[in-house]
Order: sequence, then C-alpha cells, then structure tokens
Amino acid sequence: MAEMQKPSARGRATQSLVRVAEIRDGVAIMFDGTMRATLMVSSINFALKSEEEQRAIVFAYQDFLNSLNFSVQISITSRQMDVTPYIEYVRSLRELQSNDLLRLQLDEYANFVSELVKSGNIMSKSFYVTVPFALQQSKKEGFFGRIFKGLVHAAGKRKLSDEEFARSRVQLMQRVNQAAMGLRSIGLRLYLLQTQELLELYYNLYNPVTSRNARLRNVAQLRVQENVTQS
Repeated sequence: MAEMQKPSARGRATQSLVRVAEIRDGVAIMFDGTMRATLMVSSINFALKSEEEQRAIVFAYQDFLNSLNFSVQISITSRQMDVTPYIEYVRSLRELQSNDLLRLQLDEYANFVSELVKSGNIMSKSFYVTVPFALQQSKKEGFFGRIFKGLVHAAGKRKLSDEEFARSRVQLMQRVNQAAMGLRSIGLRLYLLQTQELLELYYNLYNPVTSRNARLRNVAQLRVQENVTQS
C-alpha cells in the first residue's frame, strides 16, 4: 500500500489563510471561536448629490462611526460581471419560440450581450459591512486571556457548543441591528447575508478563477443528499 504523502509546506501555508471554520445560520465562525455576520450594502452616487446633500451624508456617516462601540470591517469587491444566468434565460426563451426569425434574433441578442461584457470588461462592485463578536471580549486582555488565546492558536480551532453559539448569535445580531440603523440613516439599503450567500461570497473570494467556471452547489441540496445517504 502506498504511503500517504504529507501536504507540502506551500499547501499548509495557503490553507492557513482561510480562517473560517464553519458557516452556520447566517454566521461565519472563525477558528478561534469568534463570529462574523455580513451585511451587503447598497451604494450612493455621491458625485451627483448637491453640496448640501453631500454634507448631510458625510455627517450621517460620521455619526454612524461614532455610534459604534465595536469594530466593523468595510469591504469592496470588484469582479467582472457574470451574465451567464441571464444568457441562459434568454436561450431558454429561444427554445419556446416557434417563429424562426424570433429564434434567430434571440440567438444574436444573447451573443451580443456576451461579447459586449467580454470586450468592454464591465465590472460589478459589491459593498459589505462585516460585524464581529467574540464570546469573551474585554477592552483589556488579562494574563489568563492571553494564555487562553495562545492555547487556541496552538490547537488551531475552538469548538463552540450549541448553547454558546445561540447566546453569542443573539448578541451578534444586536450589534448587526445597531450597525444597520446607522447605515440606514445615511440612506443605504441593507441585506443580511444568509448561509448560502456567505458560502458563495467566501468561495468567490478565495477562488476567484475557479468560481467563474465551477459554481458552488446549494447548501440545501447538499443537506438533502446527505440525509438520503445516511438513511
């Protein structure tokens, strides 16, 4: 029997960059037991606003930052626009047409849109605000806290019990609601990412090339197949 090869140092270093241990109930759980919730946020065309409106937006954003007693992470992702679902929809309409001229026009339209996006290098931007929470948080970390953090780092992963997760999630959502109120005061629209959407977000971020050709399967379908296999 062939002996299993140990993973290369390069492979271990790459995997160590992925700090997400689990995604559950719309929450990303990190290896150290801390939790993250992510809001997708709309944008504002600041340049088209009047000077008075611009000042109001800046002051509202300042009030939002001052109202927080915890840190948040603001992220912007830029990706080439993926029109594959739309092209597939247009081609499905083509199959329903009995008129040959309409079928031809739908084909040409689908090809035109596809080539336009490729040649124009059209990018889509997405904006996210990530809110963290740790079960044991304090402004000043004590001696035993540093020891505990060192043990967690050495072990590589801290497993949260169901009770700890439920209690921490409630407090995390309180922070999310606080951040959402401040962002809405600026005139932004928000959406809290759920489990499948978080999986797709991290999958796309860590696999920018692969994700263009290999789509992530729906987590609900994976769970159904898992239950069928177990039964």
